[in-house]
Amino acid sequence: MQRPSTGAVSTGSEAPGTEPPGTALPGTEPPGIGATGAPSAPRPKPAGAPAPGPPGLLHRTGRWCARHAWRVIAVWAVLLAGLAVADHAWGGDYADSLTLPGTGAQTGADLLRAHGSGAAGVSAPIVVGAGPGSLAGHRAAIEAAVGGLGRLPDVLAVTDPLTTPGALSANGSTGIVTVHFTGNPAGFGPAYLARLDDAVGPLRADRLTVEYGAPLGQLAAPRAADRASEAIGLAVAVLVLLLGFGSVAATGLPLLTAVAGLAAGLSALGLLAARVGFAQSAPTLAAMMGLGVGIDYALFLTTRYRALLRDVPEPAEAVGRTVATSGRAVLVAAATVATALAGLYAGGVSFIGTLGAAAGLTVLVGAAASLTLTPALLGLLGGRIDRLRVRTPVSEPAGDADLWHRWAGVLGRRPWLFLVGGLLVLSVLAVPAAAIRLSHLDAGSQPTGRTDRRAYDLIGENFGPGANGPLTVVVQLDGSLVADRARREALAATLRRELAALPGVAAVSPPVTAPDDVLLISTVTPEAGPQDRSTAELFHTLRDTGLPHALAGTDATGYVTGGTATGLTFTDTLAARLPLVVGVVVAAAFLLLLTVFRSVLVAVKAALLNLFSIAAAYGVVVAVFQWGWGSSLLGVTAEVPVESYVPMMMFAIVFGLSMDYEVFLLSRIRETWLRTGDNHLAVATGLAATARVITCAAVIMTSVFLAFLLSSSVVVKMLAVGLGVSVIIDATVVRLLLVPASMYLFRRANWWLPRRLDELLPHFDPEGPAVPAAGGGPR
Repeated sequence: MQRPSTGAVSTGSEAPGTEPPGTALPGTEPPGIGATGAPSAPRPKPAGAPAPGPPGLLHRTGRWCARHAWRVIAVWAVLLAGLAVADHAWGGDYADSLTLPGTGAQTGADLLRAHGSGAAGVSAPIVVGAGPGSLAGHRAAIEAAVGGLGRLPDVLAVTDPLTTPGALSANGSTGIVTVHFTGNPAGFGPAYLARLDDAVGPLRADRLTVEYGAPLGQLAAPRAADRASEAIGLAVAVLVLLLGFGSVAATGLPLLTAVAGLAAGLSALGLLAARVGFAQSAPTLAAMMGLGVGIDYALFLTTRYRALLRDVPEPAEAVGRTVATSGRAVLVAAATVATALAGLYAGGVSFIGTLGAAAGLTVLVGAAASLTLTPALLGLLGGRIDRLRVRTPVSEPAGDADLWHRWAGVLGRRPWLFLVGGLLVLSVLAVPAAAIRLSHLDAGSQPTGRTDRRAYDLIGENFGPGANGPLTVVVQLDGSLVADRARREALAATLRRELAALPGVAAVSPPVTAPDDVLLISTVTPEAGPQDRSTAELFHTLRDTGLPHALAGTDATGYVTGGTATGLTFTDTLAARLPLVVGVVVAAAFLLLLTVFRSVLVAVKAALLNLFSIAAAYGVVVAVFQWGWGSSLLGVTAEVPVESYVPMMMFAIVFGLSMDYEVFLLSRIRETWLRTGDNHLAVATGLAATARVITCAAVIMTSVFLAFLLSSSVVVKMLAVGLGVSVIIDATVVRLLLVPASMYLFRRANWWLPRRLDELLPHFDPEGPAVPAAGGGPR
């Protein structure tokens, strides 16, 4: 393949920012959008613009798919059926599993397992309440339920609240049955839930209240909301596409491609889940991303095809050129999103990395469907793309007198005004982000209709708020303490006294030794709930000063572990590593855009504007959830902190999606620039060609994200609001305002690339030289 042109216009002798003779300055009417609406004379092509040549790889791929449509469709049908059957037979389950190697919380948990302290596996409470009565009068029902639970598969041990110290409330009305499972019960499936309900049947038959605490409560959480969310997103997409395209055929094609890609991606994810541990929210996040980008990518291709049909009579050739142009943008956009999501692994936490991998998988499968199945369907429809019209179809603008060309003219006359105004809007929206408070959300943040939330409330009311988030103190003794029982008992008394004196402590249990006398274990109950700021302060005090002070003068080492400690450590870890993830993602996206568009300024500007956009989205999330502005309308009954991994996930996803629209817009602008050498005309043409389709795509993707507000998970609601708002901001303020305004201001500097950097960068252009303006090319 012939080496493609770089597309750069600098020869090394030109100063960046200089304009060729006759180029309009800001404040004057840009070339190509004169006052009369007539286009100005074409400018000479910039140096290095690609010469016509044989069709490139993407062009040939698109044309082949169009000419062999039924083969492509058959392959996809077999692939979908095969993946679905394989997922059903060998697919894995999804459950939250958080490990933090190298941290004190993880070391403490490992020590407990290594020295046989307590039951192994994952524990979950079942809260049993007798109302104003006493549980002691229901002994037979409790013993029957405990026995039934113990006979369930995957159950290691069950505690009886009537005989276990600390498991019965002071008034005797509420007890906690603790069940130890071999694995996380959240991923056991609906059939297991039915057996669990049967086991506790004697309690309910005795008119006792039974609520499942987390993580068992996650198993009982409603699952139908995700399917409803996907249906709502598709319904809105149908409406938007009908209004945008005006025909049923053009509407159905992007939807069919997106659904096929999503189904294949989710089935593949299910197969991977059998070998890789994915969080419970992984398929929901993957569905959000896969459906949104799948519709977007097919929409951009379909729009470009309809425009090319005006000049290319043979449909297969029009499809080839569609894939050669917009298909290249799809390829770059998908690679950018996947790169951003892969950057989550830089945080060093597998829980976050696998969430990004799940979303990235459906994005890449959606792009593959768009680049193969969409061309095949376009080839079948041919010139019948506008059949079954519901209104007069609207295609890409063919002249320069349409609304978007006029809007480009307004931007070109006052670029500074629009640039500053847009940045001001984003800055105001970002203000709440300065007050962000991160925490690992627990059942206390869930809607009151969920059983794990009701269990949480019962524990807080009857055992105290801190009983929902106790901290486990593990002290590893040195050899002399293990051998000397008197010194060990003295240390245990000192430890309890010192810890009880710390501010924010409600109670400290007497330290007990492990079976081999190597560990001292105690439970510290905070005065406040696990999401309260004071509990986080107590954890840090215990870890950093309280335990070291209590153990001073000995060779013993203390650790704070348990579910609450792990969640707080998780928050600290992500907060510390967020700058690294941001740096990795921004650097990777910068290099990708620099390689593709051969422009330093375009890559820098894209990264900076996306950071503004993400900060604004953070601000909205803080205002809605942490400050409670309208959160009750979303089914969130209390002000809650921001889930610790939401900012990191949002950054990767929003940055990747923002680059999607950036790539589609800049691809059209650069295309015109290489053809004419006129920066103003390139910006106006690119904006006019993509504004309507970007707006439609943004409405669809926003609808897909916001539809997931139906989920019962507060974390999913946070992601839905953050991602939905970010797409709106990006498609309006950034893409239709800030990007074109800044490109008008920087003029020819937009396309400057130092000669030395141009030589060092790899050349990414699957198309090679440009396709001739006419003719179908070889078959």
